Formats: sequence, structure tokens, C-alpha cells
Amino acid sequence: MKAAAIRRAAAFSVKDVTTEGFQADVLEDSVNQPVVVDLWAPWCEPCKQLGPLLEKVVKATRGAVKMVKINIDDEPQIAQALRVQSIPAVFAFDKGQPVDGFVGVQPESQIKAFVERLAGEIGPSPVEQALEQADAALEAEDFAQAAGIYQQVMGHENDNIDAIAGLCRALIGLGQIEDVTQLLDALNDDISKDDRIQGVRAQLALLEAGGGDTAELEAKVAANGNDFEARFELAQAYAAGNKRDEAVDQLIAIIAVKRDWNEDAARQELLKFFEAFGPTDPATVEGRKKLSSVWFS
Repeated sequence: MKAAAIRRAAAFSVKDVTTEGFQADVLEDSVNQPVVVDLWAPWCEPCKQLGPLLEKVVKATRGAVKMVKINIDDEPQIAQALRVQSIPAVFAFDKGQPVDGFVGVQPESQIKAFVERLAGEIGPSPVEQALEQADAALEAEDFAQAAGIYQQVMGHENDNIDAIAGLCRALIGLGQIEDVTQLLDALNDDISKDDRIQGVRAQLALLEAGGGDTAELEAKVAANGNDFEARFELAQAYAAGNKRDEAVDQLIAIIAVKRDWNEDAARQELLKFFEAFGPTDPATVEGRKKLSSVWFS
């Protein structure tokens, strides 16, 4: 992903339009490109939900569609002219005329369909493409490349949680645990509570819990498959070494024989693994299937 493409996406801005500027910023500009008009007010909570979604989708058109916002408290004449009964109200202008619109908060899929009627099909944004590349590098354990791309995204969107969480995982892969800790400590409360960040913290916890002698533990398990303590420690060691499938299988083996061992410790630890790996990781997906199979057999 070229840095210039991300910069162009980051350069997207929403313009606040007044009654005096409506002619030039909406009617005249819509001759050259469609213009989406978002009518809102500071007291309107649904407006606060819709606005960021609308901006995200319009931004993904990479300049094919323009967006403006109008505060109807300050500019009641425009709301009256457009016969707005409630807000948020969104209008699409093309060639100087209103051609589409909707009222109220809509799902992102419907907002996307609305904008695509103006701009054509919307593909992945430069940031989304960059994140896909970074995720692929992370999965391939090319941690340095992944970290570089995640940092590039954060340089333009410093609150992008996917990039933050991805960078943390890449740094963990590089062994830069102190950098991860500093990054996590600097996050605000809202971002810190996100499940993706909690998953990173869970991964750090696995690293702290692991670290046993894998060869010695493997020998113990080979000698006695019912040495659940050794299997449990081996699972933690595998997880700490990023051997995710092997870690899951050790805990599944315990549950299959004695699900209530050590007060359900194996299942509880397995759930921690899933949180640390992330919900879409193949080890999590397959692990959940295996857990269901042995639990309900």
C-alpha cells in the first residue's frame, strides 16, 4: 500500500456549510460531483451516531462524492427550504438538484448503498487495503513488515483500533514487549476497553504464564497422557510460543477425558486462548468447534 494513497484518504474533510455558502458548496459543486448533505444539530444524539458512519462511507469514495454538514440550529432556513421534519436528515444533490435522501440512523450497509447510487460500487479504502496487507504479513509472521504498515496507518489515523491492536501483536512477535506495554498504557479509556485491545492484553498474559521447558513437558505427556498438569503447562508454553493449534489441542485433550479437572481450569484457559488469538483466528474458529464437539459428546 502506497503511503500517498493513505494520505489522500486521510485528507478527506467534511465542510460545515452556511446558508450563504449553500449555493456554491452544494448546488454549484454538485454539477461536478455528487454532494451529500447531512443536516444535524448538537443536541441530536442520533446525529452523532450517523455522522461518523456517513463520513466513513463517503471517504471510501476517494473524492468521487463530497460531503457537507449543516447545523439546522444555526441555519434553519435550509431545513425549511428542504422541508425537513426531523433529523438526522441526509440529502444527495447531483447536477444542482436533490436526487435521493433518507431520515434517521441507518445501518452502514444501507448508507453504503445510498452513496454507491451516487458514486458507483465502493471498493476497499486505502486504509482498509493497508490493513489487509498488514494482517496478511502478521499471519505470515513477517512481523517487521506488519509493524511498518500498521504504523503507517496510525500515522494518519492514530485512533484506528485495528492498526493499534495489529501493531501490538506485531511488536509481540518481534519480542518488543516493553514497547507494547508503553503503547497500551498510553491509550485512552474507550480504546482500552475495546475487545481487540483486551485480546492483546490476554496475549501478553499468556506470554507471562508460559515459558516452561517444552521438551520436558512433551516427554511427560508422552509418558502419561493423563498427566493433566503437564498438558496444561505444555498448552501454556505452546501458546506463549505462538503454537496456537498445538496449545488448543492440549487443553481439548484434558477436557475430553476429564472436563471438570482442577475446577474447569482447562476450559477456562481455552477461553483465554480464544480471547488472546482473536475471534477470527483459525485456531480460535477450529478450537471452538473442537470444544463444542467434546463438550456435548
